[in-house]
Amino acid sequence: MAAKAITFVLATSAVVALAAQTRINPTDPQPTCNMCPGYYIPLSELQAYTKKAIDENLLDQQVRDIEIGKAHVGIGMVHRGKLDKPGTDSVAEHDLVSEVYHIVDGTATLVLGADITNRQRRPATLRTVVEFNGPGNNGSEIRNGKTYQLKPGDVVVIPAGTGHLFTKIDDHIDYLMVRIDPDKVTPTKDEAASKAYLSKPASREP
Repeated sequence: MAAKAITFVLATSAVVALAAQTRINPTDPQPTCNMCPGYYIPLSELQAYTKKAIDENLLDQQVRDIEIGKAHVGIGMVHRGKLDKPGTDSVAEHDLVSEVYHIVDGTATLVLGADITNRQRRPATLRTVVEFNGPGNNGSEIRNGKTYQLKPGDVVVIPAGTGHLFTKIDDHIDYLMVRIDPDKVTPTKDEAASKAYLSKPASREP
């Protein structure tokens, strides 16, 4: 009987020790995206999106939307044509998705700020809302905003909730967009979906 009790204690101790080893150790954190692959997007594919934008008169296009564990990261290419004066475009704001612009070509004037006048909810059915940047608002202007003169090589970080408005585009501006989506409100898009999209004319929003 004593031998059985000792055996039981030893077995229980082994299970407890194994369980302790498998607990999350705060001094040794594990990856939040377990065994996730890396991703590569060639320049030729990004350039194909810019060409498609020019050929088909498109503005914003999503190249990838990638699962990274606790968030999604979107990669987009944006082409904007000449804009002569303020008031011909509206302020954009996204509730949940932050954005990073890397200017590739062209120059423009961009205003950033959180105090937006005449907010109007974007329709939930818009492709940009559903696929690119989630729910948000448009507005008339940004009060007390900060103005930036953008040129190739510049980087702009726009947190969720911050309004952004181009008030002038000298001829055109092309930029790579990185979208940070911690709430995963946007659907993923892989390389195969990107190739399929590039192979045919883009459908238009209603």
